[in-house]
Amino acid sequence: MSRSARSQEPSGGRRAVTDARRVALDVLVRVDAGGAYANVALPAALKKAGLDERDRAFATELVYGVTRRRRALDWVLDAFLVAAPPAPVRAALRMGAYQIVELGTPAYAAVSATVSAAPRKHRALVNAVLRRVADAGAPDWPDDSTRLSYPDWIVDTLSDDLGRSTALAALESMNSPAQVNRRDDGYVQDLSSQLVTDAIDVQAGDLVADLCAAPGGKATALAARGATVIACDSHRGRTGLLEANRRALGAASMAVVAADGRHPPLRPGRFDVVLVDAPCSGLGSLRRRPDARWRIEQAAVTRLAELQRALLTAAAGLLRPGGRLVYSVCTLTAAETLAVAADLSADDRLEPLPPPPAPWQPHGDGAMLLPDADHDGMALFRWRRV
Repeated sequence: MSRSARSQEPSGGRRAVTDARRVALDVLVRVDAGGAYANVALPAALKKAGLDERDRAFATELVYGVTRRRRALDWVLDAFLVAAPPAPVRAALRMGAYQIVELGTPAYAAVSATVSAAPRKHRALVNAVLRRVADAGAPDWPDDSTRLSYPDWIVDTLSDDLGRSTALAALESMNSPAQVNRRDDGYVQDLSSQLVTDAIDVQAGDLVADLCAAPGGKATALAARGATVIACDSHRGRTGLLEANRRALGAASMAVVAADGRHPPLRPGRFDVVLVDAPCSGLGSLRRRPDARWRIEQAAVTRLAELQRALLTAAAGLLRPGGRLVYSVCTLTAAETLAVAADLSADDRLEPLPPPPAPWQPHGDGAMLLPDADHDGMALFRWRRV
């Protein structure tokens, strides 16, 4: 998948191998059976375990990779199971199958070390099933949803909205690990979000409202360009994160406000720019949240689209004549991009602005970035208040 089997194997001999796998196994059980978030549970487990850098990387690969590939791995494993195993055994089997099928780890190494990490009373079952998996060879996947390891509804929705080949390519890309990108000020922010900030094109002295600002990547970047930014978020815990990032980056021209973006406590008709980086289904950034594909429900898309409309309606009222409204979402669904934007474009107070240049691609009245090796999926729409 992302690295060779040789580079995946941790250092330090058999004990280190087992320890890395045991850390991964514990986190996988907590994610699948306990409802924990992988990107929260894993760092805490790694800190407690005290593994070296290479072993930490291996445990991370196992947790994120197994979580992404859960459906595909279960299809491989279920051919050799007569009954559903308990959660710790299922997690161990997935972990072993991931190494054999996805990483190309030699079967003897993957089976032996995984068995050592598995619950003692179930080790014979884990050993037997994983040896069958190794002997079976490359899987003959029954369909694209299983091969790519996504719920059917995600594959079907994006295929309807983007076309089958484009959707499958995007989904395939999001099965690769996310890159870490740092801005010049040290803040970690994906390239697609940085491109959204560039497309806002603020000038020094502009008054900007960011209605869904946490954790603050875009707001701090706009403040660094000389804008005065009112950064709002409805969750007090997230406003704390906003304030911490504001302080860490020295964003003196940024103010943090705890407020519902649908009812912002801001004076109408005063702002040069209003940004709505809205809550969304996140179907363009699934590589960054390995368990998100299993958590998001199809009904959430409709519910989120209504929230997005409400946020944009409030945002439009804040603009001065000539002011610019910017809407971005890290999703690829038509319901949250084209359909939401169409309502704004029908407002005779708002004039759609042309899409920004490549790598953006035209998408209705706006633009889209499809997931690739460098970018998360993102949609962007811009209007000017007439």
